[in-house]
Amino acid sequence: MLSSRLSRVALALLATTLAPAVSAQTERRAASPRGSSATEIGGRYVAYQGYAEGRWIEIDYGRPIKRERALFTPPDFVQNLNGGAPVWRAGANQSTVLRTQLPLLFGDAVVEPGEYTVFIQLAHEEWTFILSRWPAQKRYDQNDRTALFGAYHYRPNKDVVRLPMALETLPHSFDQLSWQFLDMSAAGGRLALLWDDRLASVEFRVANEGGDGTP
Repeated sequence: MLSSRLSRVALALLATTLAPAVSAQTERRAASPRGSSATEIGGRYVAYQGYAEGRWIEIDYGRPIKRERALFTPPDFVQNLNGGAPVWRAGANQSTVLRTQLPLLFGDAVVEPGEYTVFIQLAHEEWTFILSRWPAQKRYDQNDRTALFGAYHYRPNKDVVRLPMALETLPHSFDQLSWQFLDMSAAGGRLALLWDDRLASVEFRVANEGGDGTP
């Protein structure tokens, strides 16, 4: 009887010891985790009070990792990144989404407060930034043609902005894709994608009610 009890205790202790190791081995991490970048703009800094009357701009996207791939090597990088879609989702998995609490100007196009999906039309010489009114699916549903997952079934009929991006070659390789806000001021800045040795950006300004870009 005592031997049997000791055996059960030993087995319980062994199971407790192995559980964390087994859990660590079976844990699955997303290959392209979600990420976001945000900035507050259009307000003013008040001493001892902080930033006042600002509004938020946020971009939410999947963050693929380079994993030693030759991402932008001609001739087939466009097809590889698009994965059969007509444009690139500018991230991974779910569509990239831009949310703004205030009106913005991208080129001559006024973007009203709200949520938009983000795409990039890739080419060897020029990339085109696209903001669209297509809603984003949270989970892929091939039968739902009222919203998009990634860039599958994208059509340009809901485009709000189409604007050439400024392309730069970086001195280092950026391993995990990132969207960032660059050169920000109260009047505007640049929205930029960084991945591998590429930086692609587009300028925007805060628009007033008349849409002339004066904050």
